[in-house]
Amino acid sequence: MADPILQWRGVFENDELNALHAECFEHRLLNDDWWGQVNRHSLGWVCMRSAGGLVGFVNVAWDGGVHAFLLDTMISSAWRRRGLATLIVEEAVRHVRTTGCEWLHVDFDPHLRAFYLEACGFRPTDAGLIALR
Repeated sequence: MADPILQWRGVFENDELNALHAECFEHRLLNDDWWGQVNRHSLGWVCMRSAGGLVGFVNVAWDGGVHAFLLDTMISSAWRRRGLATLIVEEAVRHVRTTGCEWLHVDFDPHLRAFYLEACGFRPTDAGLIALR
């Protein structure tokens, strides 16, 4: 496998991101308009490609001010356990630092705590959540 290439605000097709999301989050294949969504609502995103194929992705949403939010960190199963998820998060952090944002937030399931806090350098904080569905 060739070394992957990282692209800030890289171009992708909805079909390939929908397939990656279904694989990584273990749900049926959807037909979401990711391209429209990230271009309307995101500060940026990182695409990771190898041999032209999308093998990783992370989205950085924001409030239009000083808060950015890491969402949908994904690495294809064939590429996991190589530190690549850490690389795409680091790439996102590097770009967000240049934007004037003061905070980068992330929420995650308990099994990802070590990844975000130890590997990626996030600090634990108090937060609140209301389940809407």
